[in-house]
Amino acid sequence: MSIRILIADDHHVVRRGLVFFLRTQKEFEIIGEAANGKEAIELAKLLNPDLILMDLVMPEMDGIQATKIIKQKQPNIKIMMLTSFSDQDHVIPALEAGASGFQLKDIQPDELVISIKKMIGGETQLHPKATSQLLANLSNKNGQGKNLFEELTNRELDVLKEIAKGKSNKEIAGSLFITERTVKTHVSNLLAKLELADRTQAALYAVKHKLVD
Repeated sequence: MSIRILIADDHHVVRRGLVFFLRTQKEFEIIGEAANGKEAIELAKLLNPDLILMDLVMPEMDGIQATKIIKQKQPNIKIMMLTSFSDQDHVIPALEAGASGFQLKDIQPDELVISIKKMIGGETQLHPKATSQLLANLSNKNGQGKNLFEELTNRELDVLKEIAKGKSNKEIAGSLFITERTVKTHVSNLLAKLELADRTQAALYAVKHKLVD
């Protein structure tokens, strides 16, 4: 089954370049193009893609606003930010809005293909610069040297390790022999205890504090 992709970018040349390249991949089907955030929202509702490649800075509505609205209405759609900006003012809001991928436009074509496939498989995909910004934000937020792991139960630590490996709730449930509902409860609790916004931040926090490799 092909991966159905919607491309949202206000630069016509960029859109056409992405369409031309991605159509050479037999696993991908380009089902639509949007020139701004509002068009991306409407096309997402109409076409229900598997994944959206979303630019950040666009007229009428930017990628962050569009991502937030799309994820609220269609949470199963994966959204990868594909942009030229890697500063904290763009990375953090994009991830908080619901994007599970953040790549820069200088990414190599074959790396983009791999990144898309991994996102569809449930993994978070972040450019190294985006990762650095997020880790810096976590350091500032949690305080230098402050370790909140001691507030977690052993089972919550187990779940956090699995999250850091990029596993879905279903996969975690299978690995730990518990129900998905229990996993969701543990995830909610550990995010609250670690003062984190989402699974991506939790995974990076675990790596930063060497809970996993």
